[in-house]
Parts: sequence; C-alpha cells; structure tokens
Amino acid sequence: MKIARHIGKMNVAQMVKHCSQWDEMALGRKKYKQSFLGKLFGRIALKGMMNDEPIKKNLPTVPSFIINEPVSIADEKNRWIHLIKEYENHSGESFIHPFFGIMTKENTGYVVYKHVNHHLRQFNS
Repeated sequence: MKIARHIGKMNVAQMVKHCSQWDEMALGRKKYKQSFLGKLFGRIALKGMMNDEPIKKNLPTVPSFIINEPVSIADEKNRWIHLIKEYENHSGESFIHPFFGIMTKENTGYVVYKHVNHHLRQFNS
C-alpha cells in the first residue's frame, strides 16, 4: 500500500523508514562517527535540544536517512514497531550521534522522543 500524502519531502511510508533508520542508529545497530562540524558544535546543539520545544523544521539529517525511493508502509511499520520494542531492554550505552557525538542514555531517550514527535507532528498524528 502506498500513501501519497507528502509533508515536506517525505510521504508517510518514507517517514516511517527514516524513523526506523534513526532507531537502528540509536540502538547501536549501525555505527556512525561524529562529523567534524559535530565535533565543533555538537555539544552546544545537543544542549539546545534538551528543552520542551519541538524540533525545528527542515534541519539537516544524516544523508543516508534521506528516503527518496518508494517504500512499503506495511513492511516499514512492522520494522519500526520491532525496533521501538527493543528500547525496553536496551542499555543505551555507546551511542555516537553523527552530529551530537557521544550521548548518555537519558539524552538518547529524550532525543529519540523528540525525533519521533517531530515527524508525527508533520502528519498531524
């Protein structure tokens, strides 16, 4: 099933795949190194994320997280649900965000929440 509704540059299925990829990173399934700009500004940016404000629109993302191809919403939905369930038993250790750098379990949990909230708000969910 393909959902054609677009907000910004992603449709719903692409957003779900994007969030799944983000969760794979946060759960440590895919490792990334901190970028040079992240080494310079990542800690400051992370500190700025630790508030009650929603994530701003159109912020840059990890290039491999940009989804342009058609996506099966059913497959990605099941994958994302499985990944979300993994957080229950995840230690939250040794996560390196490509921009923010090494993150604590608490920082990771909060940024995961804000990231999902950001994308669900795009589609009025």
